[in-house]
Amino acid sequence: MSNQEIDELRAKIDNVNLQLLKLINERGQLVQEIGEIKKSLGLEMYDPIRERDMLNLIANYNEGPFEIATMQHIFKEIFKAGIELIEDDHRKALLVSRKKKPENTVVQIDGEAIGREKKTIIAGPCAVESFEQVEAVAIALKSQGLSIMRGGAFKPRTSPYDFQGLGFEGLKILRAVADKHDMKVVTEIVNPAHVEEALNYIDVIQIGARNMQNFELLKEVGSQKKPVLLKRGLSATIQEFIYAAEYIMSQGNGNIILCERGIRTYEKATRNTLDITAVPILKKETHLPVLVDVTHSTGRKDLLLPAAKAALAIEADGIMVEVHPDPAVALSDAMQQLNIPEFEHFMNSLKSSRLLAAD
Repeated sequence: MSNQEIDELRAKIDNVNLQLLKLINERGQLVQEIGEIKKSLGLEMYDPIRERDMLNLIANYNEGPFEIATMQHIFKEIFKAGIELIEDDHRKALLVSRKKKPENTVVQIDGEAIGREKKTIIAGPCAVESFEQVEAVAIALKSQGLSIMRGGAFKPRTSPYDFQGLGFEGLKILRAVADKHDMKVVTEIVNPAHVEEALNYIDVIQIGARNMQNFELLKEVGSQKKPVLLKRGLSATIQEFIYAAEYIMSQGNGNIILCERGIRTYEKATRNTLDITAVPILKKETHLPVLVDVTHSTGRKDLLLPAAKAALAIEADGIMVEVHPDPAVALSDAMQQLNIPEFEHFMNSLKSSRLLAAD
């Protein structure tokens, strides 16, 4: 066989490749059309019975030289690419998607911008216990140049016998301290019926991990204009987390801050497992700012600083951390909260590491 014959055969292969390319893309367009129809009808995108029928058709009409199993494997990859094409189209349509809005969303909290180059630190006690307790923390935060304080007034707890928070009395304490020291308040609301009244006291509505898929609550806060800090659920996938944010934005509220707070795995060395790679994934898939809660993800004071450094290094927009004047007597999560000297060391270490700009 001459080189000319080889070149002629290769030219034929190139022509077949182009025909295959055209047909595969044509198939992809048909799959997209079917996907739109299925979406409008609320049907599942993947149909295993239909896939089996197509594989059987390929087996019945295969004439070689490839074996049936080989051809079925090739077509299964084509089928898989078709499903991924539909899913990609769906992701593009999501309001929170980076493909829908390429530029970053910056959430404004009364002059404090979350999502710009400057990193944000949100700190405060796990639970509001008294005016004096919250004010002591607020003074420590202000001394470090911080202006956003967290504190739990409604505390959904695993055990019904644990401290459940002071409720609206706790909100009033947070507001009073915040007004006195010119700070903003982040706190969790657990009941859709409480949202409207709670807006009188808070600047950011937090949706906690246990309520990430409380869809009525998500829709209620979505109908408001206040910023929402949405935490990832204990066992939620990143896709489920993104859809929870979509629930909020679909109601008209685009002021959403995502917060990775660790997920439940088999590992017992930490309270949860900090999914640090969730940060770049969320920032790639969505246009929303992303924080990391180092307290709930680790549950260990000795790990808060390295976890915070890792989060900032991987380009999280900020950190959440718990601080209490006297953690030993805290009514909730005593072992994982920093006392005020520890918090000062935490902040100074972040600033000296150059991961957090010094004031």
